[in-house]
Amino acid sequence: MKRYYGLAVILILLDQLTKWVVVQTMTIGQSIEVIPNLLYWTSYRNKGAAWGMLEGQMAFFFVITILVVVGLVYFLHKEVNGYQLLGYSVGLLLAGAIGNFIDRLFRGEVVDFVDTYPFGYNFPIFNVADMALTFGVILMVIGILFEEKLHKERGQS
Repeated sequence: MKRYYGLAVILILLDQLTKWVVVQTMTIGQSIEVIPNLLYWTSYRNKGAAWGMLEGQMAFFFVITILVVVGLVYFLHKEVNGYQLLGYSVGLLLAGAIGNFIDRLFRGEVVDFVDTYPFGYNFPIFNVADMALTFGVILMVIGILFEEKLHKERGQS
């Protein structure tokens, strides 16, 4: 259990540190080229969810995030026992949900800065918490699909 919460804490701290650096050193809209035509640090603020959906619905985000975090903690303690991929996925999901919640609570908006152009496509700007959420969902799907089989093959139940 400690390692899953530890992962969440480390990622929350990394998320908040990177956002603090962006807020302190960049103006909104400023962009710094990291890898030409692929990766930029661009200071951006998002008052909604992914891709700016539900902009200005802070009360909704507060309630949903609290429910999600409580649900994830319950799931971690009641269902994850022995299933490492699911445990790590919950740690990632907790980090992402809490990281962006902190922004909404204290800033009234989410700080985004990772600006990518994979294959020339202008992907929406995101942050460390968003990466944690994305990888958490991917890992959870993998865990749900395969971990039960691996668990049984190892003779565990």
